Amino acid sequence: MTTTLLHIAKALTPKGEIPDAAILIRDGEIETVGPRSDVTLPGGAEEILAIDSIAVPGFIDVHIHGAGGRDVMEGSGEALSAITKKVAKFGTTSLLATTVTAGADDTCRAVAGVSKYITTQHETSEPRAEILGIHFEGPFLSKERRGAQPAQFLQLPSAEYLERLLRAASGNARILTIAPELFGAMPCIDAARSLGMVVSIGHTDATYEQARVAVAHGAHHATHVYNGMRPFTHRDPGVIGAVLTTPELTAELIADGVHVDEVAMKVLLQAKGAGGIVLISDGISATGMPDGSYMLGDQEVAVSGGICRTADGKLAGSTLTLDRSLRNVVRLGVPLADTVRMLTLNPATVLGIEFKKGVLRTGADADIVLLNDALEVTQVWARGIPVA
Repeated sequence: MTTTLLHIAKALTPKGEIPDAAILIRDGEIETVGPRSDVTLPGGAEEILAIDSIAVPGFIDVHIHGAGGRDVMEGSGEALSAITKKVAKFGTTSLLATTVTAGADDTCRAVAGVSKYITTQHETSEPRAEILGIHFEGPFLSKERRGAQPAQFLQLPSAEYLERLLRAASGNARILTIAPELFGAMPCIDAARSLGMVVSIGHTDATYEQARVAVAHGAHHATHVYNGMRPFTHRDPGVIGAVLTTPELTAELIADGVHVDEVAMKVLLQAKGAGGIVLISDGISATGMPDGSYMLGDQEVAVSGGICRTADGKLAGSTLTLDRSLRNVVRLGVPLADTVRMLTLNPATVLGIEFKKGVLRTGADADIVLLNDALEVTQVWARGIPVA
């Protein structure tokens, strides 16, 4: 692999902004990042001048179901390759393949396929996002707050059922979304946490007290906050009240302007601060595609004006890309550095990989996104490989 030096107007690192910066990439990693005047161009290295661009870490999407016309639940290498290639063009360089509720056999088949793909994804030099693991969105979800999740496949939490899913995942399970009010939820949360999984509260009708019990058992994340949740009221704050007032809980946010009103987004952003939000896409197979009919798991979803709905009118994921999420949140008045953190360092920290992903620092993977003044993606490197 060639050695490349990027010369950019500004780089956003964990220590702040570096003006007139240089990033030296060697063998897929960042070897050096600092002021251009302090970085020597190695012999034989290529220097890329992008002095009108801002360099930020590659985006990490911990909740995505598909893209490019393909769905995670297909579980095939062809489908997963199409998804990862498509989102890389929009700045997403790492992701968790996210399931939807389905029958046990179908879920295990899909998860086994994702796990197989993960073991072989670096055997090619094709530029694409890296699948870091699996996010199980279901089947331990509330029927009352199931959203587009198929009701017939929902299950009460069971450590035995979870064990079957984890066997299929072959060590690649990363996040479990669960409704903590369901019978059997606490032993299931305990089992997931004992294996190092992130437990996320979601698709839930939990009260404030029930959500707090889940936190006491180790839940420390919340799935697409406001959506699939018991509504907040001043006498019944519910799970949303717990998210807003519990520092240990990081909160996923779909910032497409459809799933969450701007005022509600501002409330969440102000309550959680820059370190407490993880911007996600919740993207489905329609991401990066024209309007039409697409699949989410085994159900058909109609996409019109970029908005995804089931036959009965329920929102069913999104077509959001994380670069658009970045622009939307900045338009709310959030500083660029804070917004970038919600797409990079925060999700990496949730997954415990903040020294390798989500940062521009020596030794981190060379996952780099260049932005212009309009915060549009102009170039992407995925583990040092430029994305066309």
